[in-house]
Amino acid sequence: MTNSFKNIPIKSEASDAADELYEVRKKIQVRSVTGIFATYRWLLVWITQLVFYGMPWLTWNGRSAVLFDLTTRKFYIFGLIFWPQDLIYLALLLMVSAFGLFWWTAIAGRLWCGYACPQTVYTEIFMWIEEKIEGNHVARQKLDKAPFSARKLWLRGGKHAAWLALSLWTGFTFVAYFTPLATLFQETASWNFGPWEMFWIFFYGLATYGNAGFLREQVCKYMCPYARFQSVMFDRDTLIISYDTERGEPRGSRKKSADPAELGLGSCIDCGICVQVCPTGIDIRKGLQYECIGCAACIDGCDQVMEKMNYPKGLIRYTTENALEHAYDEKKGLMSHILRPRIILYTAILAILVAAMIGTLAVRNPLKVDVLRDRNTLVRETAYGLENVYTINIINTDEAVHSFSVDVDGINGIKLASDTKLPIQMTPGSTQKFSVRVIADPAEAKPGTYEIHFKVQALDTPAMSRVEESSFISR
Repeated sequence: MTNSFKNIPIKSEASDAADELYEVRKKIQVRSVTGIFATYRWLLVWITQLVFYGMPWLTWNGRSAVLFDLTTRKFYIFGLIFWPQDLIYLALLLMVSAFGLFWWTAIAGRLWCGYACPQTVYTEIFMWIEEKIEGNHVARQKLDKAPFSARKLWLRGGKHAAWLALSLWTGFTFVAYFTPLATLFQETASWNFGPWEMFWIFFYGLATYGNAGFLREQVCKYMCPYARFQSVMFDRDTLIISYDTERGEPRGSRKKSADPAELGLGSCIDCGICVQVCPTGIDIRKGLQYECIGCAACIDGCDQVMEKMNYPKGLIRYTTENALEHAYDEKKGLMSHILRPRIILYTAILAILVAAMIGTLAVRNPLKVDVLRDRNTLVRETAYGLENVYTINIINTDEAVHSFSVDVDGINGIKLASDTKLPIQMTPGSTQKFSVRVIADPAEAKPGTYEIHFKVQALDTPAMSRVEESSFISR
Protein backbone atom coordinates (compact mmCIF):
# COMPACT_ATOMS: atom_id res chain seq x y z
CA MET A 1 0.00 0.00 0.00
CA THR A 2 1.52 3.28 -1.11
CA ASN A 3 1.43 6.52 0.80
CA SER A 4 -0.86 8.79 -1.22
CA PHE A 5 0.19 11.82 0.82
CA LYS A 6 3.95 11.68 0.20
CA ASN A 7 3.90 14.26 -2.63
CA ILE A 8 1.68 16.76 -0.81
CA PRO A 9 3.76 19.65 0.59
CA ILE A 10 3.39 20.03 4.34
CA LYS A 11 2.97 23.58 5.68
CA SER A 12 2.88 24.09 9.40
CA GLU A 13 0.63 26.49 11.27
CA ALA A 14 3.74 28.40 12.34
CA SER A 15 4.66 28.87 8.68
CA ASP A 16 1.16 30.16 7.89
CA ALA A 17 1.41 32.63 10.78
CA ALA A 18 4.81 33.79 9.58
CA ASP A 19 3.43 34.40 6.08
CA GLU A 20 0.67 36.53 7.55
CA LEU A 21 3.00 38.55 9.79
CA TYR A 22 5.93 39.13 7.46
CA GLU A 23 5.97 40.42 3.92
CA VAL A 24 8.83 39.46 1.65
CA ARG A 25 10.50 42.65 0.49
CA LYS A 26 10.38 43.35 -3.22
CA LYS A 27 13.37 45.37 -4.34
CA ILE A 28 12.31 48.71 -5.77
CA GLN A 29 14.24 50.08 -8.72
CA VAL A 30 12.91 53.61 -8.80
CA ARG A 31 12.41 55.29 -12.14
CA SER A 32 14.03 58.73 -12.29
CA VAL A 33 11.74 61.68 -12.85
CA THR A 34 12.13 65.37 -13.61
CA GLY A 35 9.81 68.22 -12.80
CA ILE A 36 9.25 71.13 -10.46
CA PHE A 37 9.09 69.00 -7.30
CA ALA A 38 12.16 66.98 -8.29
CA THR A 39 13.96 70.32 -8.67
CA TYR A 40 12.82 71.33 -5.17
CA ARG A 41 14.08 68.03 -3.75
CA TRP A 42 17.50 68.42 -5.31
CA LEU A 43 17.66 72.03 -4.19
CA LEU A 44 17.11 70.84 -0.60
CA VAL A 45 19.73 68.11 -1.13
CA TRP A 46 22.29 70.74 -2.13
CA ILE A 47 21.38 73.13 0.67
CA THR A 48 21.39 70.53 3.45
CA GLN A 49 24.61 68.89 2.31
CA LEU A 50 26.46 72.15 1.75
CA VAL A 51 25.58 73.04 5.34
CA PHE A 52 26.45 69.61 6.73
CA TYR A 53 29.71 69.04 4.85
CA GLY A 54 30.78 72.70 4.79
CA MET A 55 30.19 73.76 8.40
CA PRO A 56 33.23 71.96 9.93
CA TRP A 57 35.51 73.86 7.53
CA LEU A 58 34.40 77.26 8.82
CA THR A 59 36.53 78.90 11.52
CA TRP A 60 35.69 81.53 14.12
CA ASN A 61 38.27 83.25 16.32
CA GLY A 62 40.84 80.57 15.56
CA ARG A 63 38.56 77.59 16.24
CA SER A 64 35.83 75.67 14.43
CA ALA A 65 32.77 77.84 13.96
CA VAL A 66 30.52 75.00 15.13
CA LEU A 67 32.09 72.60 17.61
CA PHE A 68 30.51 70.41 20.27
CA ASP A 69 33.47 69.84 22.56
CA LEU A 70 32.25 67.09 24.85
CA THR A 71 35.63 66.76 26.58
CA THR A 72 35.50 70.28 28.00
CA ARG A 73 31.67 70.33 27.96
CA LYS A 74 31.52 73.43 25.78
CA PHE A 75 29.38 73.93 22.68
CA TYR A 76 30.69 76.57 20.27
CA ILE A 77 28.22 77.99 17.74
CA PHE A 78 29.92 80.87 15.94
CA GLY A 79 30.24 83.67 18.55
CA LEU A 80 28.31 81.84 21.26
CA ILE A 81 29.71 79.43 23.84
CA PHE A 82 27.23 77.21 25.65
CA TRP A 83 27.99 75.42 28.91
CA PRO A 84 26.08 72.71 30.78
CA GLN A 85 24.36 75.53 32.71
CA ASP A 86 22.77 76.64 29.42
CA LEU A 87 20.56 73.56 29.18
CA ILE A 88 17.52 75.84 28.96
CA TYR A 89 18.49 76.75 25.40
CA LEU A 90 18.53 73.10 24.37
CA ALA A 91 15.09 72.69 25.91
CA LEU A 92 13.81 75.71 23.96
CA LEU A 93 15.38 74.38 20.75
CA LEU A 94 13.70 71.00 21.19
CA MET A 95 10.33 72.66 21.86
CA VAL A 96 10.71 74.88 18.79
CA SER A 97 11.61 71.83 16.68
CA ALA A 98 8.67 69.81 18.01
CA PHE A 99 6.07 72.54 17.50
CA GLY A 100 7.63 73.39 14.14
CA LEU A 101 7.10 69.78 13.09
CA PHE A 102 3.50 69.79 14.37
CA TRP A 103 2.82 73.11 12.64
CA TRP A 104 4.26 72.06 9.30
CA THR A 105 2.69 68.60 9.37
CA ALA A 106 -0.75 70.04 10.11
CA ILE A 107 -0.36 72.39 7.14
CA ALA A 108 1.22 70.19 4.50
CA GLY A 109 1.78 66.66 5.78
CA ARG A 110 5.15 64.94 5.46
CA LEU A 111 7.06 67.58 3.50
CA TRP A 112 9.97 67.20 5.93
CA CYS A 113 10.16 63.51 5.05
CA GLY A 114 9.92 64.10 1.33
CA TYR A 115 12.43 66.92 0.99
CA ALA A 116 14.79 67.39 3.94
CA CYS A 117 14.91 64.22 6.05
CA PRO A 118 18.46 62.78 6.04
CA GLN A 119 17.08 59.38 5.05
CA THR A 120 15.42 60.89 1.97
CA VAL A 121 18.40 63.11 1.13
CA TYR A 122 21.00 60.33 1.26
CA THR A 123 18.72 57.86 -0.49
CA GLU A 124 18.35 60.41 -3.28
CA ILE A 125 22.13 60.79 -3.51
CA PHE A 126 22.73 57.03 -3.42
CA MET A 127 20.11 56.42 -6.14
CA TRP A 128 21.76 59.08 -8.30
CA ILE A 129 25.13 57.30 -7.94
CA GLU A 130 23.42 53.98 -8.69
CA GLU A 131 21.85 55.34 -11.87
CA LYS A 132 25.10 56.89 -13.09
CA ILE A 133 26.98 53.59 -12.68
CA GLU A 134 24.38 50.89 -13.42
CA GLY A 135 21.98 52.76 -15.71
CA ASN A 136 18.28 53.57 -15.55
CA HIS A 137 15.67 51.52 -13.71
CA VAL A 138 15.21 49.11 -16.63
CA ALA A 139 18.97 48.47 -16.89
CA ARG A 140 19.16 47.92 -13.14
CA GLN A 141 16.28 45.44 -13.21
CA LYS A 142 18.04 43.49 -15.97
CA LEU A 143 21.28 43.58 -14.00
CA ASP A 144 19.48 42.18 -10.95
CA LYS A 145 18.28 39.21 -12.99
CA ALA A 146 21.52 38.71 -14.93
CA PRO A 147 23.84 35.84 -13.91
CA PHE A 148 27.11 36.62 -12.21
CA SER A 149 29.71 37.99 -14.63
CA ALA A 150 32.76 40.23 -14.76
CA ARG A 151 30.60 43.12 -15.97
CA LYS A 152 28.11 42.67 -13.13
CA LEU A 153 30.95 42.49 -10.61
CA TRP A 154 32.52 45.63 -12.08
CA LEU A 155 29.29 47.64 -11.98
CA ARG A 156 28.18 46.46 -8.55
CA GLY A 157 31.68 46.80 -7.12
CA GLY A 158 32.02 50.33 -8.47
CA LYS A 159 28.64 51.32 -7.05
CA HIS A 160 29.38 49.98 -3.58
CA ALA A 161 32.86 51.50 -3.60
CA ALA A 162 31.33 54.92 -4.35
CA TRP A 163 28.67 54.38 -1.66
CA LEU A 164 31.26 53.38 0.93
CA ALA A 165 33.51 56.35 0.10
CA LEU A 166 30.62 58.79 0.51
CA SER A 167 29.44 57.04 3.69
CA LEU A 168 32.86 57.14 5.35
CA TRP A 169 33.28 60.80 4.42
CA THR A 170 29.86 61.42 5.95
CA GLY A 171 30.97 59.68 9.14
CA PHE A 172 34.22 61.66 9.13
CA THR A 173 32.28 64.92 8.74
CA PHE A 174 29.92 63.96 11.56
CA VAL A 175 32.85 63.41 13.94
CA ALA A 176 34.33 66.76 12.80
CA TYR A 177 31.51 68.47 14.69
CA PHE A 178 32.97 67.04 17.91
CA THR A 179 36.70 67.04 17.12
CA PRO A 180 38.25 70.00 15.23
CA LEU A 181 38.82 69.16 11.59
CA ALA A 182 42.57 69.93 11.70
CA THR A 183 43.01 67.58 14.66
CA LEU A 184 40.95 64.90 12.93
CA PHE A 185 43.11 65.10 9.78
CA GLN A 186 46.27 64.75 11.87
CA GLU A 187 44.83 61.73 13.66
CA THR A 188 43.82 60.21 10.33
CA ALA A 189 47.30 60.70 8.88
CA SER A 190 48.89 58.95 11.85
CA TRP A 191 45.95 56.56 12.34
CA ASN A 192 45.86 57.58 15.96
CA PHE A 193 42.24 58.36 16.72
CA GLY A 194 40.72 59.08 20.09
CA PRO A 195 38.85 56.32 21.94
CA TRP A 196 35.48 57.04 20.31
CA GLU A 197 36.34 58.86 17.09
CA MET A 198 37.08 55.79 14.96
CA PHE A 199 33.98 54.05 16.30
CA TRP A 200 31.71 56.92 15.35
CA ILE A 201 33.28 57.43 11.92
CA PHE A 202 32.61 53.81 11.01
CA PHE A 203 29.31 53.54 12.89
CA TYR A 204 27.79 56.67 11.30
CA GLY A 205 29.30 55.83 7.93
CA LEU A 206 28.01 52.25 7.91
CA ALA A 207 24.60 53.43 9.14
CA THR A 208 24.45 55.81 6.17
CA TYR A 209 25.59 53.03 3.82
CA GLY A 210 23.03 50.56 5.14
CA ASN A 211 20.06 52.93 5.43
CA ALA A 212 20.48 54.76 2.11
CA GLY A 213 21.94 51.87 0.11
CA PHE A 214 19.92 48.87 1.29
CA LEU A 215 17.06 49.60 3.69
CA ARG A 216 15.80 52.72 1.93
CA GLU A 217 12.00 52.65 1.99
CA GLN A 218 12.04 50.11 4.82
CA VAL A 219 13.29 52.83 7.17
CA CYS A 220 10.35 55.07 6.24
CA LYS A 221 7.78 52.28 6.35
CA TYR A 222 8.80 50.30 9.40
CA MET A 223 11.56 52.00 11.40
CA CYS A 224 10.57 55.67 11.47
CA PRO A 225 8.04 56.43 14.24
CA TYR A 226 6.90 59.59 12.47
CA ALA A 227 5.14 57.53 9.81
CA ARG A 228 3.06 55.88 12.53
CA PHE A 229 1.86 58.92 14.44
CA GLN A 230 1.60 61.43 11.58
CA SER A 231 -2.14 60.76 11.22
CA VAL A 232 -2.68 62.29 14.68
CA MET A 233 -1.56 65.66 13.26
CA PHE A 234 -3.56 65.35 10.01
CA ASP A 235 -7.09 66.55 9.48
CA ARG A 236 -9.28 66.88 6.42
CA ASP A 237 -7.78 70.28 5.58
CA THR A 238 -4.14 69.13 5.62
CA LEU A 239 -2.42 69.39 2.26
CA ILE A 240 -1.65 65.87 1.07
CA ILE A 241 -0.71 64.26 -2.23
CA SER A 242 -3.93 62.89 -3.65
CA TYR A 243 -5.19 61.19 -6.76
CA ASP A 244 -8.37 62.76 -8.14
CA THR A 245 -10.54 59.66 -8.41
CA GLU A 246 -13.49 61.59 -9.82
CA ARG A 247 -11.44 62.84 -12.72
CA GLY A 248 -9.18 59.80 -13.21
CA GLU A 249 -11.64 56.89 -13.08
CA PRO A 250 -12.39 54.65 -14.78
CA ARG A 251 -8.80 54.33 -15.83
CA GLY A 252 -7.59 52.62 -18.96
CA SER A 253 -5.14 52.83 -21.84
CA ARG A 254 -6.05 54.63 -25.04
CA LYS A 255 -4.48 56.36 -28.01
CA LYS A 256 -3.36 59.92 -27.65
CA SER A 257 -5.87 61.03 -30.27
CA ALA A 258 -8.79 59.24 -28.61
CA ASP A 259 -11.49 61.15 -26.76
CA PRO A 260 -11.73 59.66 -23.24
CA ALA A 261 -15.37 60.78 -22.94
CA GLU A 262 -16.34 58.70 -25.98
CA LEU A 263 -14.53 55.69 -24.51
CA GLY A 264 -16.14 56.19 -21.12
CA LEU A 265 -12.73 56.63 -19.49
CA GLY A 266 -11.22 59.10 -17.05
CA SER A 267 -7.93 60.93 -17.42
CA CYS A 268 -5.79 58.12 -15.93
CA ILE A 269 -4.30 56.03 -18.72
CA ASP A 270 -3.13 53.37 -16.21
CA CYS A 271 0.51 53.74 -17.28
CA GLY A 272 1.84 53.00 -13.78
CA ILE A 273 4.38 55.83 -13.90
CA CYS A 274 3.21 57.07 -10.49
CA VAL A 275 4.14 53.69 -8.98
CA GLN A 276 7.43 53.39 -10.84
CA VAL A 277 8.75 56.73 -9.58
CA CYS A 278 7.60 56.25 -5.96
CA PRO A 279 10.57 55.62 -3.61
CA THR A 280 8.37 53.57 -1.27
CA GLY A 281 6.67 51.64 -4.09
CA ILE A 282 3.06 52.53 -3.25
CA ASP A 283 0.19 53.24 -5.61
CA ILE A 284 -1.13 56.70 -4.72
CA ARG A 285 -4.35 55.88 -6.58
CA LYS A 286 -5.35 53.69 -3.64
CA GLY A 287 -5.66 56.77 -1.43
CA LEU A 288 -3.68 58.23 1.48
CA GLN A 289 -1.21 55.69 2.90
CA TYR A 290 1.19 55.97 5.81
CA GLU A 291 4.06 54.87 3.52
CA CYS A 292 3.71 58.08 1.45
CA ILE A 293 6.56 60.44 2.37
CA GLY A 294 5.15 63.39 0.43
CA CYS A 295 8.04 63.65 -2.03
CA ALA A 296 5.68 64.44 -4.95
CA ALA A 297 7.60 62.28 -7.43
CA CYS A 298 4.24 60.86 -8.52
CA ILE A 299 2.98 64.38 -9.25
CA ASP A 300 5.95 65.09 -11.55
CA GLY A 301 5.57 61.74 -13.28
CA CYS A 302 1.81 62.08 -13.79
CA ASP A 303 2.06 65.69 -14.98
CA GLN A 304 4.51 64.63 -17.68
CA VAL A 305 2.05 61.98 -18.90
CA MET A 306 -0.85 64.43 -18.81
CA GLU A 307 1.20 66.90 -20.83
CA LYS A 308 1.97 64.26 -23.47
CA MET A 309 -1.69 63.31 -23.66
CA ASN A 310 -2.75 66.99 -23.89
CA TYR A 311 -4.79 66.63 -20.69
CA PRO A 312 -4.82 69.21 -17.88
CA LYS A 313 -2.16 68.62 -15.22
CA GLY A 314 -3.09 67.93 -11.63
CA LEU A 315 -4.62 64.46 -11.79
CA ILE A 316 -2.28 63.79 -8.86
CA ARG A 317 -1.66 66.96 -6.87
CA TYR A 318 -1.29 68.59 -3.48
CA THR A 319 -4.78 69.15 -2.14
CA THR A 320 -7.00 68.37 0.85
CA GLU A 321 -9.61 65.71 1.46
CA ASN A 322 -12.33 68.35 1.85
CA ALA A 323 -11.32 70.00 -1.41
CA LEU A 324 -11.47 66.67 -3.26
CA GLU A 325 -14.98 66.13 -1.89
CA HIS A 326 -16.01 69.63 -3.03
CA ALA A 327 -16.59 70.92 0.50
CA TYR A 328 -15.27 74.22 -0.86
CA ASP A 329 -13.87 75.63 -4.08
CA GLU A 330 -10.35 74.26 -4.35
CA LYS A 331 -9.04 77.21 -6.36
CA LYS A 332 -10.58 79.95 -4.22
CA GLY A 333 -10.92 78.51 -0.73
CA LEU A 334 -7.85 76.31 -0.31
CA MET A 335 -5.66 78.90 1.42
CA SER A 336 -8.41 80.08 3.75
CA HIS A 337 -8.98 76.52 4.96
CA ILE A 338 -5.27 75.91 5.42
CA LEU A 339 -5.13 78.93 7.77
CA ARG A 340 -7.62 77.42 10.19
CA PRO A 341 -7.77 77.87 14.01
CA ARG A 342 -5.54 74.88 14.65
CA ILE A 343 -2.79 76.33 12.48
CA ILE A 344 -3.19 79.78 14.00
CA LEU A 345 -2.79 78.27 17.49
CA TYR A 346 0.31 76.34 16.44
CA THR A 347 1.71 79.51 14.83
CA ALA A 348 1.13 81.56 18.00
CA ILE A 349 2.82 78.95 20.22
CA LEU A 350 5.72 78.61 17.80
CA ALA A 351 6.14 82.40 17.57
CA ILE A 352 6.20 82.69 21.38
CA LEU A 353 8.84 79.95 21.66
CA VAL A 354 11.00 81.45 18.92
CA ALA A 355 10.69 84.93 20.44
CA ALA A 356 11.60 83.53 23.87
CA MET A 357 14.65 81.78 22.46
CA ILE A 358 15.85 84.83 20.50
CA GLY A 359 15.10 87.13 23.44
CA THR A 360 16.99 85.06 25.99
CA LEU A 361 19.95 84.77 23.63
CA ALA A 362 19.91 88.54 23.02
CA VAL A 363 20.05 89.38 26.74
CA ARG A 364 22.27 86.43 27.63
CA ASN A 365 24.99 87.39 30.07
CA PRO A 366 28.29 85.69 29.12
CA LEU A 367 29.44 85.91 32.73
CA LYS A 368 28.53 83.05 35.06
CA VAL A 369 29.28 83.10 38.79
CA ASP A 370 28.78 80.51 41.53
CA VAL A 371 29.44 81.25 45.22
CA LEU A 372 29.72 78.47 47.78
CA ARG A 373 30.29 79.11 51.49
CA ASP A 374 32.75 76.81 53.27
CA ARG A 375 30.55 74.65 55.47
CA ASN A 376 33.44 73.04 57.33
CA THR A 377 34.35 76.28 59.08
CA LEU A 378 31.25 78.34 59.81
CA VAL A 379 32.94 81.36 61.39
CA ARG A 380 36.40 82.26 62.66
CA GLU A 381 37.44 85.04 65.00
CA THR A 382 40.63 86.76 63.83
CA ALA A 383 42.50 89.90 64.76
CA TYR A 384 40.67 91.65 61.89
CA GLY A 385 37.16 90.55 62.88
CA LEU A 386 34.72 87.74 62.18
CA GLU A 387 35.63 85.72 59.11
CA ASN A 388 33.69 83.43 56.75
CA VAL A 389 35.35 81.59 53.84
CA TYR A 390 33.78 81.24 50.37
CA THR A 391 34.69 79.62 47.08
CA ILE A 392 33.92 81.71 44.00
CA ASN A 393 33.74 80.11 40.56
CA ILE A 394 33.80 82.57 37.63
CA ILE A 395 33.13 81.42 34.06
CA ASN A 396 33.91 83.76 31.16
CA THR A 397 31.82 82.42 28.27
CA ASP A 398 32.62 85.44 26.12
CA GLU A 399 34.98 85.34 23.14
CA ALA A 400 37.16 88.12 24.59
CA VAL A 401 39.63 88.53 27.44
CA HIS A 402 38.15 90.28 30.49
CA SER A 403 39.39 91.43 33.89
CA PHE A 404 36.93 90.93 36.72
CA SER A 405 36.68 92.71 40.06
CA VAL A 406 34.97 91.11 43.07
CA ASP A 407 33.17 93.11 45.77
CA VAL A 408 30.91 92.22 48.68
CA ASP A 409 28.23 94.15 50.60
CA GLY A 410 25.39 93.53 53.01
CA ILE A 411 26.94 94.44 56.40
CA ASN A 412 28.40 97.81 57.35
CA GLY A 413 32.16 97.77 57.04
CA ILE A 414 32.30 94.29 55.51
CA LYS A 415 35.59 93.59 53.70
CA LEU A 416 36.92 91.08 51.20
CA ALA A 417 40.34 89.39 51.37
CA SER A 418 41.77 86.88 48.94
CA ASP A 419 45.02 85.06 48.30
CA THR A 420 44.26 85.38 44.58
CA LYS A 421 45.28 88.68 43.03
CA LEU A 422 42.27 90.80 42.18
CA PRO A 423 41.07 91.91 39.70
CA ILE A 424 41.42 88.58 37.98
CA GLN A 425 42.11 88.32 34.24
CA MET A 426 40.41 85.53 32.30
CA THR A 427 40.81 84.28 28.74
CA PRO A 428 37.81 83.49 26.47
CA GLY A 429 35.81 80.45 27.53
CA SER A 430 37.83 79.92 30.69
CA THR A 431 36.93 79.07 34.29
CA GLN A 432 38.60 80.37 37.44
CA LYS A 433 37.89 79.04 40.94
CA PHE A 434 39.42 80.66 44.03
CA SER A 435 38.79 81.20 47.74
CA VAL A 436 38.00 84.51 49.40
CA ARG A 437 37.63 85.54 53.02
CA VAL A 438 34.87 87.89 54.06
CA ILE A 439 35.61 89.87 57.24
CA ALA A 440 33.00 91.73 59.32
CA ASP A 441 33.31 93.97 62.38
CA PRO A 442 31.89 92.13 65.46
CA ALA A 443 30.23 95.38 66.48
CA GLU A 444 28.24 95.44 63.23
CA ALA A 445 27.62 91.68 62.97
CA LYS A 446 25.59 90.64 65.98
CA PRO A 447 25.06 86.88 66.51
CA GLY A 448 22.93 85.41 63.70
CA THR A 449 22.89 84.98 59.92
CA TYR A 450 23.14 87.90 57.49
CA GLU A 451 22.38 88.09 53.78
CA ILE A 452 25.35 89.34 51.78
CA HIS A 453 25.92 89.89 48.07
CA PHE A 454 28.98 89.24 45.92
CA LYS A 455 29.27 91.42 42.84
CA VAL A 456 31.55 90.28 40.01
CA GLN A 457 32.11 92.97 37.39
CA ALA A 458 34.03 93.07 34.11
CA LEU A 459 36.15 96.23 34.28
CA ASP A 460 35.99 96.86 30.52
CA THR A 461 32.30 95.96 30.05
CA PRO A 462 29.92 97.51 32.62
CA ALA A 463 26.95 95.45 31.42
CA MET A 464 28.87 92.24 32.09
CA SER A 465 28.26 91.74 35.79
CA ARG A 466 26.66 89.30 38.19
CA VAL A 467 25.36 89.65 41.75
CA GLU A 468 25.19 86.40 43.71
CA GLU A 469 23.48 86.07 47.08
CA SER A 470 25.02 84.19 49.99
CA SER A 471 24.94 84.22 53.80
CA PHE A 472 27.34 85.35 56.49
CA ILE A 473 27.28 83.61 59.87
CA SER A 474 28.27 85.61 62.94
CA ARG A 475 29.25 83.56 65.99
